[in-house]
Amino acid sequence: MLNNKRDAVQILRFSIVGTANATIDFTVFFFLTVIGLPYLLSQIGSYSAGVLNSFFLNRKWTFKVGYSANPSEIMKFMIINAASLSLSFGLLYLLHDRLMLGLLLSKIGATGCGTVVNFMGSRLWVFTENKTIGGRPRES
Repeated sequence: MLNNKRDAVQILRFSIVGTANATIDFTVFFFLTVIGLPYLLSQIGSYSAGVLNSFFLNRKWTFKVGYSANPSEIMKFMIINAASLSLSFGLLYLLHDRLMLGLLLSKIGATGCGTVVNFMGSRLWVFTENKTIGGRPRES
């Protein structure tokens, strides 16, 4: 996956954005649980807050998309993030309720797995360099 310096920079930028997203996610998650919202509902709200940040920062800074967002790209982004949310939701339940790990450790594990799915989907499917619009190559 690391073919050149550009790939390494892209992964580094994704990681920086991911750290910001995780900070938003964890902050909202624990705030919502402290005020009494069930942790699985808190996961949906907190993940959604991180997703908004992710779309804008990854699109412009990590993957350097130079054209306006289009419905196909937004739909792909939502699908990838729904898959990542589903995975993290299921893992959070499994780790916390079934394996009886602490909530923080469960959240970290679920977030890590979701991040891998998110990066691969974003890089290989959502923010692709060879994207076409209406059958013609995109303009950079």
